[in-house]
Amino acid sequence: MIPMKFKYCPKCGALLEEKYSWDEGGVPYCPVDDTMYFDTPKPCIVAAVVRDNQILLLKQSYIFKDSKVLVSGYVSNGERVEDTVRREIKEETGIDVGDVKYLGSECLAEKEIVMLTFLARYEAGEINKSSEVEWVDWSNIEDALCEMREDEIGKNVVRKVLLEIGYSGEKAYRCDIQSGDCR
Repeated sequence: MIPMKFKYCPKCGALLEEKYSWDEGGVPYCPVDDTMYFDTPKPCIVAAVVRDNQILLLKQSYIFKDSKVLVSGYVSNGERVEDTVRREIKEETGIDVGDVKYLGSECLAEKEIVMLTFLARYEAGEINKSSEVEWVDWSNIEDALCEMREDEIGKNVVRKVLLEIGYSGEKAYRCDIQSGDCR
């Protein structure tokens, strides 16, 4: 049995008890409100913005000290994830994107985050970095894996992007220490 994450009901403050919920097993339950509280991760997007053979990379030291990263951000209530992608890119970089394609998901278990990954195609605009970004610029897509040393999830997204755009070279993988063939 996994210990319950919450002890009290967020609606009424009553002491929660464990209740069996079929395939979920024991779940925190409020007998007063007749409500089960399932463990729900926070949704976040990670987007690789591409323009020709370039990818948009950012520097945000509060995320990784010595690594560049992709655009990312939390999904707001009532917001479609595709709209989150467009909003976060515009907020952090000033750029507009057109086509947005879902690439898959990643999990950051220690922070209870599910990361929905996307490829976004540059449409218009000049870079206008937000105050939450230290640096942002276009980089050659073949250098991205080398420039994202600490960001394993970001590198996974770049690998998916390389497949998606039909990249057939080897240079992009020169700094990739993954075992096996990532192409």
